[in-house]
Amino acid sequence: MGSNRKKEGFKSLYKRLSALLIFAALLGIFNEMWFTRFNTLRGEQFLGKGNLLVIAVYSAILFLVLYVMGGLKIGVNKTLNLVLSQIVSVIIVDIMMWAQVILIIGDIWHMKQIAEAIGLLMLYDILVCTVMTALLMAVYYRLFPPYHMLLINGEHNNRLAGKIETRSDKYRIVGEISVFEDEEKVFEEILKYDAVLLNDLPTKSRNRILKYCFEKRVRVYFTPKLSDILVKGADKVDLFDSPLYLCKNFGMSFEERLIKRAADVFFSVLFIILTGPIMLLIALAIKVYDRGPVFFKQDRVTRDDRVFKMIKFRSMIENAEEDGKSHPAVDDDERITPVGRFIRSTRLDELPQLFNILKGDMSFVGPRPERIEHVEKYTAEIPEFSYRTKVKGGLTGLAQVYGKYNTTAYDKLKMDLTYIVNYSFVLDIRIVMTTLKVIFKKESTEGFLTDVSEDDE
Repeated sequence: MGSNRKKEGFKSLYKRLSALLIFAALLGIFNEMWFTRFNTLRGEQFLGKGNLLVIAVYSAILFLVLYVMGGLKIGVNKTLNLVLSQIVSVIIVDIMMWAQVILIIGDIWHMKQIAEAIGLLMLYDILVCTVMTALLMAVYYRLFPPYHMLLINGEHNNRLAGKIETRSDKYRIVGEISVFEDEEKVFEEILKYDAVLLNDLPTKSRNRILKYCFEKRVRVYFTPKLSDILVKGADKVDLFDSPLYLCKNFGMSFEERLIKRAADVFFSVLFIILTGPIMLLIALAIKVYDRGPVFFKQDRVTRDDRVFKMIKFRSMIENAEEDGKSHPAVDDDERITPVGRFIRSTRLDELPQLFNILKGDMSFVGPRPERIEHVEKYTAEIPEFSYRTKVKGGLTGLAQVYGKYNTTAYDKLKMDLTYIVNYSFVLDIRIVMTTLKVIFKKESTEGFLTDVSEDDE
């Protein structure tokens, strides 16, 4: 056990040092570019404290964006996802720095030189991120092989093991046992492995195994039940000599709702202005193609089960759902127009929802608003599905960022509830920025597959 603790300590140290190396390399590139390119464009160059201030601002923004985007999670994310997070991060930071440099120099005659320097900075950043991360992750995999895991199964044979196997770089299931075997036999098996994966166990059995693994210092992985998620958002109350948790269950506070609404109004207006020309071109293309309506409106459910008309650019032929029933689109769906295929693949069909956000029907971040019949269907199968409407529906959310096409309704519900009980403005920012990374992933979808599996005692 002692050797395992030392190994975990060394692994943690390696992760931190690797993240520090990448951050230091990116900061070093900017430092060089500032002194050799940007600062020389000023009529009166910064000295001493001025240079330190600029570099300090850049380093703070760089660290914040990398942290939010998960660009420093060495050994956690896959190499490709890690590099993608870093590339999106440096592009965001360098664009922000481009605006800052223009303000600092205050001379529009140097726009071309600034743009060239920023382009060069981005290129260097992307090359350094790609090479360093690939090397550091290769060393990480060499030093720290995957955990050998014991899978303990309950009653329901779900897809958890298959999901774990997609991360064979971190986990390898090499043993399997049923929780309904003799308890002593289960406990003996646990000690043979680096970690344990609990797959849909009855609450009583799960709690006994959790306590045993805590005693023996064995890592445990399990999917939370809905009650676990609700308790996770509880506040600790110090009233007497016993721990006391408070689940307020009121959702967001007045201050949180006010800040969230103010941000929704400001950014929806900003993006409507910025994307206005694009929306006009899309509207024109739709109209020219078949002279049909530009927009597609559909009843969706938002906070407090209120029904509203969600707006999208029409991507299908007219009357694609003449019977009024939902017919999910599939690959090569003949109902999708050529214009529609493009705007769906680029998510541009969602742009009109900026007006829903401005009106107050939706927010930028929240559970995806569902159709009335879907809400009724899923609520009948999963009563807790109704909890999603404690907040406004969102343009994006945890389920859209981390979910995939085959993610079940139950698992997406867990992600939506995780967002609701752990809400913060910082979490909203993180979700929006992460959306930039996954927006073009084909497996990202707002749909659900039904799979009610775990008991929720």
